[in-house]
Amino acid sequence: MTLDLSHITLTYPDGSSRLTALDDVTVSVPAGTVTALVGPSGSGKSSLLAVAATLIIPDSGRVVVAGNDTTRLSREELTDLRRTSIGTIFQQPNLLPSLTAVEQLQVVAHLAGTPAASARARGLELLDAVGLADRADHRPHQLSGGQRQRVNIARALMNEPAVLLVDEPTSALDHERGAAVLGLLTALTRERRTATVLVTHDRSQLGGVDAVVEIHDGAVTARSELATTG
Repeated sequence: MTLDLSHITLTYPDGSSRLTALDDVTVSVPAGTVTALVGPSGSGKSSLLAVAATLIIPDSGRVVVAGNDTTRLSREELTDLRRTSIGTIFQQPNLLPSLTAVEQLQVVAHLAGTPAASARARGLELLDAVGLADRADHRPHQLSGGQRQRVNIARALMNEPAVLLVDEPTSALDHERGAAVLGLLTALTRERRTATVLVTHDRSQLGGVDAVVEIHDGAVTARSELATTG
């Protein structure tokens, strides 16, 4: 499955006129690959991520998530699509302080209607995949920053999304831990066959991604292919 953003234009009211946040942007992300969005602050990266997440409806263009043309879906259908097909990883993990690592994941599965026993089994499997099998019953205050971000990644994968949207996942981590998190995201993308979009400001850690899309003033100014995937 892929994520396809075609000719996306997005504007916001700005006094008596409108401000263009995205200007005819087209990006396609195949399954099993990572595309990084880079550019200065205010360039439109976060707006494009929000459009990809179907949180913002663009003025024009098409957003196709795992074969679903979102322009044809109702609000309720979009909500269901986000729950079942889109995983989102934010800068801050925002874990619930009273829940253990595995319970953080079980909550997501519960909202999707997954039976409790199945949810716990899948949660434990994902925590093992991110190297936290021995931290399943630890609460956030018992985890390091990098470990909390790994729980965040596992949580985003809980409902087996086709699309993974990642917003500055290493901003609160040092270089070494940040590199480890990005390496993990790349490995999981290959393994789980997600179409992953990574917004990042750290160009020094782009070696593992498949493509880099540069955005300036709401428009794509360059695209480069970096890695070769099988």
